[in-house]
Amino acid sequence: MREFNLADLFEVVADTVPSRLALVADERRLTYEQLDERANRLAHHLVDEGVTPGDKVAIYAWNRAEWIEAMLAAYKARAVPINVNYRYVADEARHIFENSDAVAVVHERAFAPVLDSVRADLPRLRHFVVLEDGSDAPSDAVPYEDALAAASPERDFDPRSPDDLYFLYTGGTTGVPKGVMWRAEDIFFAALGGGGFGQPPIEKPDELAERVTAEDARSIQMVNAPIMHGGGQWITFITFYSGGTAVLNCQRHFDPDEIWRLVERERCNGVMVVGDAMGRPLAEALTASGASYDTSSVIVVGSGGAILSPTVKEQLRAELPNAMVMDSFGASETGAGGSVFDTDGPAAGPRFTMGEHTTVLDDDVRPVEPGSGVVGRLARRGHIPLGYYKDEEKTAATFLTAADGTRWVIPGDFATVEADGTITMLGRGSVSITTGGEKVYPEEVEAALKSHPDVFDAVVVGVPDDRFVERVAAIVQPRPGAQPALEDLQAHCRAQLAGYKMPRRLVIVDEIVRTPVGKPDYRWAKKTATDNVLASQTHATRGLSTQER
Repeated sequence: MREFNLADLFEVVADTVPSRLALVADERRLTYEQLDERANRLAHHLVDEGVTPGDKVAIYAWNRAEWIEAMLAAYKARAVPINVNYRYVADEARHIFENSDAVAVVHERAFAPVLDSVRADLPRLRHFVVLEDGSDAPSDAVPYEDALAAASPERDFDPRSPDDLYFLYTGGTTGVPKGVMWRAEDIFFAALGGGGFGQPPIEKPDELAERVTAEDARSIQMVNAPIMHGGGQWITFITFYSGGTAVLNCQRHFDPDEIWRLVERERCNGVMVVGDAMGRPLAEALTASGASYDTSSVIVVGSGGAILSPTVKEQLRAELPNAMVMDSFGASETGAGGSVFDTDGPAAGPRFTMGEHTTVLDDDVRPVEPGSGVVGRLARRGHIPLGYYKDEEKTAATFLTAADGTRWVIPGDFATVEADGTITMLGRGSVSITTGGEKVYPEEVEAALKSHPDVFDAVVVGVPDDRFVERVAAIVQPRPGAQPALEDLQAHCRAQLAGYKMPRRLVIVDEIVRTPVGKPDYRWAKKTATDNVLASQTHATRGLSTQER
């Protein structure tokens, strides 16, 4: 009997459309049947090597077909795939392997030296499978293709459970990465479509076969986020569970021209981005001198994981007049929450239509009144995670039970409820700025700054201030040849922001540092701005241009 289990659900689709193209990754093209068989082989290899239900299998790789195969293989074996950030240095990687209790790892050969430097500290980590990547780093791991060739392609696995676990390690904006624990059934309904967005959730796993779209209506999704990030995983499996085709961006560096060539070649009808870090280069590539791409297949550009600024959203709309450009809200702890439906008018920013299980709670864990203007914290009930792995304190602080017995997850996003029931997102509390007793949420100031014609990218943080506790500091990457002045940026922002939200310090940099998925790296930004304050106090520039007022 099939269960609401991520492997069982994939197998429903694979049995329904076995010959349909499931995955495109560089030159690799796999049908559902081929992807299913390769995942079966790796699952058997893991089981033969002693991996048991509930064991953790780390995946330490760039985007590639084997990332997806390894995820599916872990689910088939009732193991738990663990996402490892490919940018981690040894200490960071050690933390993930140790905290997750990983017993096996599928890794790129290039990462073998990092693993060799930490494996003595990881007695649980006992099995290694290596992916060839063109590097020559020595490794005693089992070659991936050899492991598959020697293993059975059959689906003769033990029955699975909807209680099998899905883990997602999230670094958040501060602190060390935390493992968010979900039941398979809960993540399927919370983040993976539940059988199709815009339709009632399926009631039995086999009903998924009835929801698989026809060949000529299938989703062909350009997945630009790393698969080691929740956004990349979720859009890929949403695509699979509808019988669509996931096209992975396997570049090591984001190249917007290559993305549009891939969209054109594969006739993608969906393009997934992560905020302005991907959206703006893609928009500007379409307007570059000599640019010529056939984007007629594109009907949706969707951003998840970071919000598109109104300026970038309008740029994309102008260049893709037949496509819907929209933001979706989601978090590792909440799943997919809602979308911005501002397609009939000017881009309006972070005002989301959320699902019925999402609301805003006050400090007493009670829903705030719509239209009251009360700022509370976004919360979700229903299909939510079990908690953080091996972190009871953080779990207790994030997962709260109201007086009526309802269990809520409240990850820390501040928001208000409008009179019409839509929810305006203000930002994560951990990066908000307190200046003169007022709260400033960086995303709002960043959006205003990025609408200035001389600004290509911007991140906003708070820096210490003797009088106001903190002052707003803007770290700006200007457009080539531009050198915006603080006074000009303040004048530009004044029509959009209250006075206390104005940037009071400007730091000009060559490039804004972002996380691998395109989110602002607020830890880098905070250090950069704070170091700049200290440097200016000692008359040392450290190569940064600074203006203050």
